[in-house]
Amino acid sequence: MRRHRIQIPSRRLLLASLVLVIAVAIWGTRVAESAEGRRRRIEFPDVNIVRDVLYKRVNGRDLRLDIYSPKSITQPLPVLLWIFGNRWSRGSKNHPPLNLISRGYIVVSIDYRLSGEAPFPAAIEDCKAAVRWIRANAAAYHFDPDHIGAWGHSAGGHLAALLGTSGGVAELEGTGDNSTFSSRVQAVCDMSGPSDLLQFYEAVSNSNDGMARIDRSSIEQFLGGSVEQNRAEAIAASPTTYVSKDDPPFLIIHGEKDMTIPVSQSEVLASKLKAAGVQVTLIVAGGRAHGVGGPAFAPEITAFFDEYLKPDSAK
Repeated sequence: MRRHRIQIPSRRLLLASLVLVIAVAIWGTRVAESAEGRRRRIEFPDVNIVRDVLYKRVNGRDLRLDIYSPKSITQPLPVLLWIFGNRWSRGSKNHPPLNLISRGYIVVSIDYRLSGEAPFPAAIEDCKAAVRWIRANAAAYHFDPDHIGAWGHSAGGHLAALLGTSGGVAELEGTGDNSTFSSRVQAVCDMSGPSDLLQFYEAVSNSNDGMARIDRSSIEQFLGGSVEQNRAEAIAASPTTYVSKDDPPFLIIHGEKDMTIPVSQSEVLASKLKAAGVQVTLIVAGGRAHGVGGPAFAPEITAFFDEYLKPDSAK
């Protein structure tokens, strides 16, 4: 019988190893904290942050938002409502883009009910409630209630687009406070968002690709079941359903090689908006996949919001 000899380290060696592990962990933590500290000092030197402000309470759930504004404000400023994306099923308000604050915008980043908690129309009801809250609290936070833009990526882009096209649609308003205020927005930047959920679902249902299966599952969870059983909900959840001539201007950005949400989703929305007489700019980013946005498109996004949310600024 073969025997394996197990060598037990001495107590001194074990203690030395433990000390080394703890030292490395502490060093790593301090390095990370230092890097994070430097990042914040570089990115947020002139930004005032108000976190976790309650904007809606529904079914015992508190929904909160964060407000990022310039530290020095002498007049009401236009507001950019940031809506995070991630298949409507996960994510948080914690990482909005802040580059436009230095140009005189206030960014409001919201949490909303995810699809695992409540299916459609919960998410869009929450987004509309956030817009109404902004208007109801304009004086307290220096918001310009007449110039609010919606901005999001992927599922967030979808909700931003739905905010833009469904202004005045009572069925999507939900209930709650501030019902006397409008939930309309004055500009929409939609990055890589789906616009026709029926078309999107049919496309992914005819594919055996792994990403298509994930997309199909995400749509079903968002709608509360299969599209076959929730066809009316899929139509009601599609920004294309409500396109009309009184919609706000749109900037739509989509990657040409997006394998998560096909670029045709943005093309069909842009086509319908244009046919209705709405100001729309579609940027199809050559060679780009789902992750559009970021510094590469900052000039276009900035110019768009400046044109439609700062009407008195120099063109």
